[in-house]
Amino acid sequence: MDGTDATDGSGAAGTDGVRLRLDVAYDGAAFSGWARQPGLRTVQGALESALATVFTRWGAPPLLTVAGRTDAGVHATGQVAHLDLTAEQWGALTRPRRSSPDGPPRTSLDGLVRRINGIAAPTGDVVVRRASVAPDGFDARFSPLWRRYEYRVADADAPRDPRRRGHTLWHPTRLDPAAMERGALRLLGLHDFATFCKPREGATTIRTLQEFRWDREPDGVLVARLQADAFCHSMVRAMVGATIAVGEGRFGPDRLEELRVAEQRTSAFAVAPALGLTLTEVGYPADDELAVRATQTRARRSDDEPGAGTVGG
Repeated sequence: MDGTDATDGSGAAGTDGVRLRLDVAYDGAAFSGWARQPGLRTVQGALESALATVFTRWGAPPLLTVAGRTDAGVHATGQVAHLDLTAEQWGALTRPRRSSPDGPPRTSLDGLVRRINGIAAPTGDVVVRRASVAPDGFDARFSPLWRRYEYRVADADAPRDPRRRGHTLWHPTRLDPAAMERGALRLLGLHDFATFCKPREGATTIRTLQEFRWDREPDGVLVARLQADAFCHSMVRAMVGATIAVGEGRFGPDRLEELRVAEQRTSAFAVAPALGLTLTEVGYPADDELAVRATQTRARRSDDEPGAGTVGG
């Protein structure tokens, strides 16, 4: 990843422009992560290329700012991004149709969504599910209260479903989900998660892990659900890998707390592969609290290069 955001996230579009929110889903196996990279197909690159085509006649193409940068192979069903349109670009979307020049301005963004999807990914490996005018103060990167992820593991007690192999880790042995749950509980709270994060110069590893639990679904697959104010680079997959080690019986749940307190990278467990990980939801405050939240977060993490919410790696 290039370590920069498309915009600085300093606020809404200008007085004559409009900020749009995009809700996005994608199959991470098809991309080299979210962030644009020269010579590689990325989610941001595909969507921004489509936007450049849509607005080719109306100035510089809009760029995207994302809630959380995902790495290669990580999926998303609930990613959020924003873009700022100039007054001219917004006018191009909302001017009356030629067939009814005296009619009311167009207000639906469905046409924009269809065009982006048709250009960016005709096969559907990335889909803009919805475009909407963002509330005042909305910032996809800095306004979130939390990000939520799921990680799917099919152990020896779960069936192997070939249709879901692209987003489920097939683990060869039987795991103990109760022990994994006890280990996960040792990690909750506000901590320095340096043990579970790939170091990035100038980036903090202090996070608040609000939820981490393991459940066996009716189909037999084990699913980890994690929620935090933000995740540093590799954090989710490292914590999943650590609890899998507990489930294998390699060490007890209390060992996870010891490793966390040490605040040092370790070879005691393997980082889980990317394919089982999905960003499922980004949580935002009420509209009248968006700007305040963005200001607070920006002050804390102005140099946090993973967009205040990257995982994977």
